[in-house]
Amino acid sequence: MTIAKGPFEANWESLRQFECPQWFRDAKLGIWSHWGPQSVPMFGDWYARNLYIEGSDQYRHHLRMYGHPSKVGYKDLAPLWKAENFDPDSLMKLYVKAGAKYFFGQAMHHDNFDNFDSAHNRWNSVKVGPKRDIVALWRQAARDHGLPFCLSEHLGASFNWYAVNKGADKKGPYAGVPYDGSDPAYADLYYNNNGKFFEAHGENCFGDNWYTDDPEFALHWFNRIKDVIDKYQPDGLYSDGGLPFGEIGLKIVAHLYNTSAAIHGGVNQAIYNQKDTKPEVYTIGVLDIERGQIDRSAEHPWQTDTSFGDWYYNVKDVYKSEGEIVETLVDIVSKNGNLMINVPQRPDGTIDEECHYILEQMAVWVQCHGEGIFESRPWSTAAEGESTAKAGAFHEARVEWKADDFRFTTKDDVVYAYQMAPSETGVASIKSLAKGTSRNVAKVTKLGAGPVAFKQDVDGLEVQVGQHSTFGPQGLAVQFE
Repeated sequence: MTIAKGPFEANWESLRQFECPQWFRDAKLGIWSHWGPQSVPMFGDWYARNLYIEGSDQYRHHLRMYGHPSKVGYKDLAPLWKAENFDPDSLMKLYVKAGAKYFFGQAMHHDNFDNFDSAHNRWNSVKVGPKRDIVALWRQAARDHGLPFCLSEHLGASFNWYAVNKGADKKGPYAGVPYDGSDPAYADLYYNNNGKFFEAHGENCFGDNWYTDDPEFALHWFNRIKDVIDKYQPDGLYSDGGLPFGEIGLKIVAHLYNTSAAIHGGVNQAIYNQKDTKPEVYTIGVLDIERGQIDRSAEHPWQTDTSFGDWYYNVKDVYKSEGEIVETLVDIVSKNGNLMINVPQRPDGTIDEECHYILEQMAVWVQCHGEGIFESRPWSTAAEGESTAKAGAFHEARVEWKADDFRFTTKDDVVYAYQMAPSETGVASIKSLAKGTSRNVAKVTKLGAGPVAFKQDVDGLEVQVGQHSTFGPQGLAVQFE
């Protein structure tokens, strides 16, 4: 397991010298394409797994639309992904307009299908389905639009995640008939060698079972991930879980950073995302919190990953509103975080009208209020008001913001105060900017409008905001004497 030479060694002490690159700290908003063959049924995330769980919605959908998984399984679904209308340049243009400052593509999901010309897996988008290198196309589009290009890998958990395809129905006309995951002809897709896991744990691939302890698979994971790093030199790599496979995982992180350093004059410009919240782990890169966040300003930059709706395209989806998305963005940025958000794609590569509309509306808000978001840093006070998002992963829910809720950022000696909800009186009263507590205020500008009247006293800064310029939080730029 050789890795690139450079400033980092594959051990904890060395990798904790990681310093977050400025591009990530400045970016604040990224777009993610969580896309692959599992989009074909247009029936949501984890389809390649859940079609093998008797009684699940996706099992029933698969049975009725394609056939029983003993006869028609994921091996038959993957070739149906054609991406025939995929236009990465047009999508990237729209994402940039909506405020994206970096882009994540998906190298592979738990389904063990590579979205690139893999050297270690025949189940890839060049040989099966689209017959195109999806990762290379995304990379070119991101580079053409000046965005850092990153990749997510979900391969580490796939060994145990896929064990359900070794089962069989417990009742009905196919009771006891093995699913196609037991067919040795497709062991390279289905991992037929982990039948013992299914016998011992059944459908449970969570918690301590997320990653296998099989050493051969850990080496296989290393080779696959090293291959994608070597081919595309990504500016970031995301693992869907904690750092996989101990020392082998450390080798991949060191290889990522040293590969980046070789391109950037000896200084690493790449990030590594993983989800273990222990400081001794997450300080080797950037902590990622899936569908959730933290309740305070953090010392180290971090990231929330979420989606407009389901991770894979789902005809039953109810999307987040554009208002909820920009509220979440402001709240996260005030705490030294970034928001990476997935835009669901249909199997042909397009996005639907609802997603297009949300992105266009995000563009309107960013154009008006983005000054205090991008390239900003946390202020000494992150938040004011009682409303708050619940901390932790998988806890996202829309906050019922009030007019006395504010989130703060700073840039170039200007403090930006975002009023999270409009007040009936058209006045913003900000206690954190009271005379004596704060420096004397010289000017307040309502973003998207212009200078506004204000009064600063010992009770706070009272600003005549009027109506909000757009939906979502209203930004105020506060300058001092």
